[in-house]
Amino acid sequence: MLFNINISFIKTKLIFMATIDFEFRNQIIQSDIGSTLAYCYQCATCSGACPVAQVTNGRYNPRRLILDALLGLKEKIFGRENAFSIWGCTVCDTCDEVCPQKVELTEIFTILKNMSVERGEAPDYYIIQASTILENGKAIPMQPAIERRRDQLGLPKVMSPDVNEVKKLLEATKLADKIKKEE
Repeated sequence: MLFNINISFIKTKLIFMATIDFEFRNQIIQSDIGSTLAYCYQCATCSGACPVAQVTNGRYNPRRLILDALLGLKEKIFGRENAFSIWGCTVCDTCDEVCPQKVELTEIFTILKNMSVERGEAPDYYIIQASTILENGKAIPMQPAIERRRDQLGLPKVMSPDVNEVKKLLEATKLADKIKKEE
């Protein structure tokens, strides 16, 4: 069910119509973790503690993302122009640790990131990294220069991952199908 509402921002004098997507809102809230979302009372402790919010001068704002999810403002969350609102999260868990209501924000952000991938809106760096893991079994393939340096430092050899095992796990998640949408 979709409804249009008027939202005005006095500070920027920006007035626009936002669509509340109750189906999306319920999908988030009814997920295993999303049920904690209802306890958020918008105290902004998460945004105050978030290292990404601090270095981006508030451009990334976990409180705003949680509010948008809670209100069902799907159009403010998804889309290429809004990608940083989801993908800015580094999953450091600082927000989870400081939340007085114990809302599991990073888990909710992961749900939103997964939805973004499903929509074909994952950032290029994510697709490149996922493809590298799918092909090599790890995010950073071993380089001869790194191997030589490790030998010089007397460090043990890094075991190569079982690429077939990694591929088997990732096939179960249908990762290859999801990242092909982007190509």
